[in-house]
Formats: sequence, C-alpha cells, structure tokens
Amino acid sequence: MVDNQRIHPAVDVEAPPLKAPLVLRGLVASGKGSSSLSQQQPPPSLRTIPAVMQVSKLSQTTSCCCCKCICWTVGLLVLLLGIVGATTGILYLVFKPKIPNYSVDSLRISDLRLNFDMTLYAKFDVKITANNPNKKIGIYYEKGGLLSVWYTDTKLCQGSIPKFYQGHQNTTKLDVSLTGQTQYGSTLMRTLQEQQQTGRIPLDLRIDAPVSIKLGRLKLRKVKILGNCLLVVNSLSTNNLISIKASNCKFGLKL
Repeated sequence: MVDNQRIHPAVDVEAPPLKAPLVLRGLVASGKGSSSLSQQQPPPSLRTIPAVMQVSKLSQTTSCCCCKCICWTVGLLVLLLGIVGATTGILYLVFKPKIPNYSVDSLRISDLRLNFDMTLYAKFDVKITANNPNKKIGIYYEKGGLLSVWYTDTKLCQGSIPKFYQGHQNTTKLDVSLTGQTQYGSTLMRTLQEQQQTGRIPLDLRIDAPVSIKLGRLKLRKVKILGNCLLVVNSLSTNNLISIKASNCKFGLKL
C-alpha cells in the first residue's frame, strides 16, 4: 500500500525573510497618485536663530564699538601729550628758564617782648635781594606774596612781599617789615634767651611768592616760588643790626 505523500516546497532557512511591499495609505491607484503624495507632504520648516546667539552677537558688536572708542581716546591723549611735550621742549631750548634766587642782606629786630596775655610779640625788618638771571624772561610778582621768620616749628612773624615787575637779568632789593604774635610766649622767650647765650640762633626765613612768567609778549598763568633760607644769627637783641653767621637758601617752583 502506497502511502499518499504530500510534497512541500523546500524552505531555505538561511534566506532572509521576504519583505512585504510598502503600500502608501491613501494612495489612489490612478495616475494622480504622485500629485496626491506631493500635496500631502508638509512644507519645510523655517530655521530660526536662537535668542542666546542673537544676544551674543549684539554684545560682541557693543564691545567692539567700546574698544574702538577707547583706542581713539587714548590715541588723542597721546597725541596731545606729544604736542605739549614738544612745545615745552622748544620753549625750554629757546628761553632757557632759570629759577630766581634770593639772599638775605640784613636782619634787624625792632621789637621782641611778652604781652600781658603771655603771647610773644615780634617785629623784624628784613632786607633781601631778588635776582632774575634769565635773559629772555620777565617776572611779575603778584599780590599775596609772603615772607615769614620761623624758629624751629614756630612762626614768629610774617610780612607781605610788594607787587612789582622784574625785568630780564634784573636785581631788586626789597625792604620787608614782619610782625606777629605767638602763643605760649613765656616758654618760647625762655628758650630763645637760652639759645642766645650760645651765640648761634637758628632761624628759618621762608618765601611764598605767586608770580607770572612773561615770555616775550606772552604772559603765562601764575605759579609759586617757594623757598627758605636757613640762617644762623648771633643775637636777638632789639634795635641792633644782627650778624648773620650762616645762610643757606633753596628755592623751587610750584605749578
């Protein structure tokens, strides 16, 4: 008896599985399928720049503008300083300025006494010589100049320097009267009397004079002549010409 045998097709187990054909839903079998597909596709989206990137670009632009402004400002300042420096150098070479110098010719004490309120009253008469060594520079001595006499750190008296004009290479002699009152006069008088016994009394003559410089016909702004003369005198007796044993004077300009 022959068994009925069914013959099945041989299956290759190593072959890849068959893929089903892709069917687009909604696709009409007619020739209009391609156009329907294109109509159903969404339009491409617009690309936007993030807000962080926009702020970053704005800050970079602002920073660049600030840097340019700073560079221009620094450049102008350097240019101005260069012009001022060149002008000053030319003026210095042309006029060759020198600081005026002074010397103390004589010192007389008209009065030195204790008042009832125990203040010390002093009156000095000083003769000084002011010398302008400049050949092309004149000096205007303005109002407000002071001449004062100090003992250590105590001002004994002061007086006003007269207002005048001093020409080129001119020497001018000045008579200045100085007066003043000092607190704690009894202690100061006792110290001065003890110092007088040594025959060497240190005094400091200080000058504070506002002046204007004249270059040709040009009158410059005010500056100050500051200086002091360290004196050593033999006595402080009144109504006598005091002998000046030593004198050392130094002066400078203050803008």
